[in-house]
Amino acid sequence: LNTAKPDLVLVHGDTSTTFAGALAAFYHQVKVGHVEAGLRTWDKYSPFPEEMNRTLVGDIADLHFSPTKANADNLRREAIMGDIFITGNTAIDAMQYTVKPNFVFPTALLNELDFQNHRIIAVTCHRRENYGKPMEDIMHAILEIVETHPDVEVVYPVHLSPVVRECAFPILGGHDRIHLIDPVDVEEMHNLISRCYMVMTDSGGLQREAFFAQKPCVTVFDYVGWPETMRDHCNQLAKPDKADILAKLSVPVTFDPAYQPFGDGHSAEKIVEKIKEFLQ
Repeated sequence: LNTAKPDLVLVHGDTSTTFAGALAAFYHQVKVGHVEAGLRTWDKYSPFPEEMNRTLVGDIADLHFSPTKANADNLRREAIMGDIFITGNTAIDAMQYTVKPNFVFPTALLNELDFQNHRIIAVTCHRRENYGKPMEDIMHAILEIVETHPDVEVVYPVHLSPVVRECAFPILGGHDRIHLIDPVDVEEMHNLISRCYMVMTDSGGLQREAFFAQKPCVTVFDYVGWPETMRDHCNQLAKPDKADILAKLSVPVTFDPAYQPFGDGHSAEKIVEKIKEFLQ
């Protein structure tokens, strides 16, 4: 910041680096723009530490770029300082760039999957809040759904956390229709989501991306990060309990192509325009 002397620092999301970047800019009296502003659970320990990161960034930021109307309404309820804009979500911009019909997966196994004739479930599971028995129950639910449905395969890029790997591999390893692979980059994940039958996750971002790709999602967590995705059961909230997960996996889903709560894929352009106006 001392070297570049920026007119504005742009931070994204709710990671600890997001908060650190905003705080450093504030200490240097540099203006801050927050992309993906206004997500709230009003529980400072869930998600942890993301809820407090994004809340504190909200108190610092001068420009708030909210993905949805609900996110902007959250900020207005808090009487937040600065200008609030509804821009849509930049992840949707990214998916329109990353998802390609002729995409070749760098992970060779993914090129061998039969997406047409098999029901491929893309799985992620890594939340600290699910560590221990909840995560074991999630793994046993995955195992049961595969063993009771011969046409189902699971692709699970396993987080590098030792806690996650020590849970996943003993329960799910060695099954010919459960593919435990190393973490993949965003292009591979987006193309996997666009081709799979459904998504099962405890991640916030994948809920939104599955919805845009019109893939049913089961979120195994305490809350849904993106309530907009719950319309017509497109995103089901499940407890980390085998019976509840299996029940939610079988709920019928209907997508309305006209309902696009995360914008039109031009979020970044709208953000750039608002920044230009602000800096004039």
